[in-house]
Amino acid sequence: ELFLIEMDQVVPWKGLIALIEPHYPKGEGGRPAYPLLAMLRIHLMQNWFGYSDPAMEEALYETTILRQFAGLSLERIPDETTILNFRRLLEKHELAAGILGVINGYLGDRGLSLRQGTIVDATLIHA
Repeated sequence: ELFLIEMDQVVPWKGLIALIEPHYPKGEGGRPAYPLLAMLRIHLMQNWFGYSDPAMEEALYETTILRQFAGLSLERIPDETTILNFRRLLEKHELAAGILGVINGYLGDRGLSLRQGTIVDATLIHA
């Protein structure tokens, strides 16, 4: 929980959203798209905690803090295909590595580093 609170405060969300927004569907026709910020936060939690797409969907249903971090309610959780499609969108436009690079650079500038792994041991390390 503390990890997500700290990441909420230190990640440059507006800059990352601006990077992805030109490529993100506008939700015209069909079901409305999930908020871009929610999908970005889900994508990052997958990276930080090592969740597969199905496991991420399940975790959003089961874990309140993950749902809160993504800004979602139980009534509207992205399914595993939606999560997969977002990752593919980032990969298609070569944004995934850049996003993680921006975050790691931003953390490094503040004397922090990120150790990735399972939800049990994902931590920010103050260098």
